[in-house]
Amino acid sequence: MSRAQPDKWLSLLILFLVHLLHTSHADVGSAAQYPPPYLPTACYGSDSSQFPSSNLFAAAGDGIWDNGASCGRQYLVRCISAARTGTCVPDKTIQIRIVDYAGSVNSQPSASATTMVLSQTAFGAIANSSAESINIEFQQV
Repeated sequence: MSRAQPDKWLSLLILFLVHLLHTSHADVGSAAQYPPPYLPTACYGSDSSQFPSSNLFAAAGDGIWDNGASCGRQYLVRCISAARTGTCVPDKTIQIRIVDYAGSVNSQPSASATTMVLSQTAFGAIANSSAESINIEFQQV
């Protein structure tokens, strides 16, 4: 075997490892959904302009609430798994805005103690809306 062959494989391995390390910036958590009414919120009270026109928003769970500092933060979110196979919408990522605290939302979330509670629109964009909760990958933008 020539000297060039091992160097080629080593280069490919290094490239692969760099790619893996470079693209792993997201966290993993869980999400539930909640129905209206969405006002008032812990972040912005009764100001209806807080909601993005897409209705892709969420309430932050204890793990990301950060004593209210998470208000207005935006996250890329995608469903990665659920209790039932086929729940996630494949290859679908949405951008949501934090507008509330999950511990004080006005309507009952579909599951408790999740990383975030998504609006019905946001949840339905990445998963089957009949699911109680999903596992998500999320990254602040």
